[in-house]
Amino acid sequence: MKNAETPAVKVVLYGAMSSLGSALMAEMLRRQHEVIAILNDLTTLAPRPGLRAKKGDLFDAERVKQSVAGGSAVLCLLDAPGLPLNSEYVEKTIVPGPVEQVLAVDALIEGMQAAGVPRLFLVGDFDVLDDPEMEDHLQLHAAEEIREALQSSRLQWTMVNAPWAVAGLTLEHFTQVSSSLEAGMAETLDRLNRVAVGIADEMQLNLHLGEHVNFVATTGP
Repeated sequence: MKNAETPAVKVVLYGAMSSLGSALMAEMLRRQHEVIAILNDLTTLAPRPGLRAKKGDLFDAERVKQSVAGGSAVLCLLDAPGLPLNSEYVEKTIVPGPVEQVLAVDALIEGMQAAGVPRLFLVGDFDVLDDPEMEDHLQLHAAEEIREALQSSRLQWTMVNAPWAVAGLTLEHFTQVSSSLEAGMAETLDRLNRVAVGIADEMQLNLHLGEHVNFVATTGP
C-alpha cells in the first residue's frame, strides 16, 4: 500500500505488446509502479489503474526524449513486435533487424540523455555476445555496436538476453489464476514471470550497472 511518502516509480516500456512486455507490465503494476507503454496505436492496450499509453517513435531521438521525460527507468525490448517505429524505416508490425536495432538504440541513448533519464534495461538477442562462434555474424556485429554505444553513453544501462517465449501472451495471461490457463502454458508463463521479477528487482536495487546479464530460469521456489 502506497502512502504519501512513497516515491512514484514511473517505468517507460518499449515493447509492451510482446509476451515479455506483458509479463513486465504485470510485475510492475503488482509493485504499484506506474507503467507508461510507448505504442503506435493507443487503443491496443485496455485501460487499467497504473497503466497508460503514449505514442512515440523509437527511431527519433526527439520523440524518445518526449516519451521518456519524467520516467524513473526505461525498459526497451528490441526483439518485440509492434515497437513504435517510423514506417520510413521498417513495417510497424515487423521485429526490427540488426541494423534497425542499432539505429533505434542510438536514438534511445540520445533521447534518454536529453531527458535526463539515466536507467536503461535493454533486452535483445545478446546471447551472441556469450557465444561469438554462432553463425549470425550480422546480429553479433549489431550487438557489439550496441554495447559500445552504451559504454560510450552516460546511461546506467544493463543489457539482458531475451528469453525464449511463446508469442501472443497478453497482460491478462499474467494476471489470471493458474487454474484458468490453457494446458501447457504454465511453464512459459513462469519463465517469463521470473525474468520480469528479476528485472524489477535489479531496477529497485540498482544492480548490474554497465553489465550484460542473462536470467536463467530455475525450477522450484
